[in-house]
Amino acid sequence: MESSPADVVVIGAGIVGLATAYRLLQDRPGISLVVLEKEDGPAHHQTGHNSGVLHSGIYYKPGSYKARNCREGKEMMEAFCREQEIPFETCGKVIVAIEEAELPLLDNIFQRGQENGVDCAMISKEELAEIEPHAAGIKAIKVPEAGIVDYKEVCRRLAEKVTSAGQKIVYGAKVRALVEAGSEVVVQSTAGDFRSKAVVNCAGLHNDRVTAMSGAKPPARIVPFRGEYYELTPQAKHLCKHLIYPVPDPNFPFLGVHFTRMIDGSVECGPNAVLALAREGYTWGDINLKDLGGTLTYGGFWKMIAKHWRTGFGEMHRSLSKAAFTKALSRLMPEIRSEHLVKAPAGVRAQALMPDGLAIDDFLFQENGQVLNVCNAPSPAATSSLSIAKAIVERLAPTLDR
Repeated sequence: MESSPADVVVIGAGIVGLATAYRLLQDRPGISLVVLEKEDGPAHHQTGHNSGVLHSGIYYKPGSYKARNCREGKEMMEAFCREQEIPFETCGKVIVAIEEAELPLLDNIFQRGQENGVDCAMISKEELAEIEPHAAGIKAIKVPEAGIVDYKEVCRRLAEKVTSAGQKIVYGAKVRALVEAGSEVVVQSTAGDFRSKAVVNCAGLHNDRVTAMSGAKPPARIVPFRGEYYELTPQAKHLCKHLIYPVPDPNFPFLGVHFTRMIDGSVECGPNAVLALAREGYTWGDINLKDLGGTLTYGGFWKMIAKHWRTGFGEMHRSLSKAAFTKALSRLMPEIRSEHLVKAPAGVRAQALMPDGLAIDDFLFQENGQVLNVCNAPSPAATSSLSIAKAIVERLAPTLDR
């Protein structure tokens, strides 16, 4: 049965989809919209398994979409949290160089931070010890403005804003097809058909499949990587006071294992990065043959493996061995022992891979007629979500103004 038409259908009730719906209601009073989500509530996947960091933008290439939107998005997110009385904390972080070989990379990150307008300072080993007395390091970057928040709570509040404005969020609505119907697009889903002037694909882990439904060729394939975490026991939480990060490997699209103090007072350690056997594969036992087959038959995946197989084996070893995971963490914090760690929920990252094996590092959009596809929204997408939503709404203007 076909529903009443809406001006916009947003696919996906993660933080980018809900932020987009919220921004549409702000910028275009009187607009009608529907958010479709295949799960039974918001933020079930990437957003709901997020580390909760309010990123500063220090890592990103100056002038990149990520750098610009992270800075603006952080300010917007903090303002939204203050307005909605959502707890957040500007706790600060340190990025730590453990050995001399990492110092040029640390200097490069510091330079990027300065160019991006981040409040940061290079500090000595002695100054690091004052901030994080249990962290190893010969030099570090102090980033006072980094923070923490519960993005699931942000999503709940965004969803309330959408529904209280009289708009619909339809759960249990898995999208099956997108069909052009004159000046409209019909979104066929398990919860019925929805007609609209414009569609925004914020499907996250499945965005490439929805992009293909729109009639466009996805610019990249989503390959899922699981990030596994441990949590510090209550007796060991005192070892981490803020956020402690290593100097990341510039050739690998992940930040490496780190310590993250959460808004509830707990401390998470991780993640590693291993191939997930399903797009929603949060454990080794979660296997989806369609998803796995799509990964293993994709040339871009094997080209990536050819470049990073040594790192990949190390990540898998840490997944299968708590001792190996503990050893990786002890590089940053020598006092860490296996008994300090208990398993925490994992997350899955939607890594967009090009056919040549290149991991897309920046936000990526693709427009196909009346459908706007968010083809890549990696970290810091949660921090940047309100800014990304602003850009999406601006891109929709020509379609909505017809």
